[in-house]
Amino acid sequence: MNTKQLWKNCLAEIETGISKANFSTWFKNTSIAKEDTGIIYIGVPNEFVRDWLMNKYHKLITKTIADEYENMRAVEYIITKVENTTQEVVTTKETIEKELPLRDLYINPDDNLNPRYHFNSFIVGTFNELAYAAAQAIIESPGTKYNPFFIYGGTGLGKTHLIQAVGNSIKDKYPNKKVHYMTLEKFATDFINSLQSNKANSFKEKYRKYDLLIIDDIQFIGKMEKIQEELFHTFNTFYENNKQIIFSSDKHPNYIPELADRLKSRFAAGMIVDISEPEYESRLAILKVKLRELNVDLEQELVEYVASSVQGNIRELEGSLNLIVCQYRLKNKPLTLMEVKSLLKNNMRPKKNMAIKDVVKIVSEYYKLEEASVYEKTRKKEIVKARQIVMYLLREDFNVSYPLIGQKLGGKDHTTVIHSCLKIKTDLKNDPQLLQELEQIRIMFK
Repeated sequence: MNTKQLWKNCLAEIETGISKANFSTWFKNTSIAKEDTGIIYIGVPNEFVRDWLMNKYHKLITKTIADEYENMRAVEYIITKVENTTQEVVTTKETIEKELPLRDLYINPDDNLNPRYHFNSFIVGTFNELAYAAAQAIIESPGTKYNPFFIYGGTGLGKTHLIQAVGNSIKDKYPNKKVHYMTLEKFATDFINSLQSNKANSFKEKYRKYDLLIIDDIQFIGKMEKIQEELFHTFNTFYENNKQIIFSSDKHPNYIPELADRLKSRFAAGMIVDISEPEYESRLAILKVKLRELNVDLEQELVEYVASSVQGNIRELEGSLNLIVCQYRLKNKPLTLMEVKSLLKNNMRPKKNMAIKDVVKIVSEYYKLEEASVYEKTRKKEIVKARQIVMYLLREDFNVSYPLIGQKLGGKDHTTVIHSCLKIKTDLKNDPQLLQELEQIRIMFK
């Protein structure tokens, strides 16, 4: 079999189905290294390209080769290096490390955006759908809707993915717009350096030429008076010229220490929205998408167990799944539920622990109600709402059983608790104010 001609034919077909940039980035310096009893071994230049092809293009590659070579049984990837048109299989870690830094392959140096962050791999659920909807509105009309856009939430919940996906989408939709992503630390460093080198005007010109400026980790700005002042002026320039600015933070601007009132006012004038921890249905969807990307097929029972057991952020969820997939590939056979439970036992963070009466106390204080009223039989709307929120939080955040919640909150039947939890879950989909209230209450748990 002529492997060179086979791969040449395959590349010609693959090139018609993906963008020129992606083809050049991921298929350059690839080849068919060898064929062995129907297994086609694709040679790639480094570990990162290997993982990317396996995760993103494996189905396309497999189908294309199968169309050209009917005896194909499987496709594997091996790291090779090209030297005088001959290939040598690389097996040592040392050789991989001599490659160019992997970071250069996926961060665009012009705008600092990671091309992996797109909405086609972004899972939308009740935990982030308001942030997603606002992001889509911004893409449709940047600079005129929700400006600034301020998104906040804990670590590992997908904030960076979302704000960079906005940047990549605007780049795709408006090729002439200049987009730039950076952390607050980089913004502050650039500003300080400009002052020390008497190039303050150059700094202003540099940042104000962008049509979209995305600043991550804005929560660290609290004690930086000079940086706050410069950011305030930068924002005003963007706003007056209908240019979009996006911020992300691990907390609501009202809780950033020593943040100037005028900046709080600017943030509030746009759109402030949070991303919370994903609920069960979203965790399940995230796991299924991740498994498709990894080309791994796990039993539904195992996936559901992981989704129900790992109740942390998305990063923790994916970390647990990677642990299972690694074990699955090492064993080369399906895992049992007991094996999965054993794997995850030491990988899951301890669940939050708080007495039921403390949750009632916090919710009551937030809504300025007497604690005793939450336990009473009454149809007053404000008390019913508070009680339903207590039930929802006890179930979602602390995994308290429905019967125990009912028993502790005035002897309610467990079906009443289930109804209350579903009511809050449904209301969260349509009520951004309720989302904000729950986030503020959850902050009080910490």
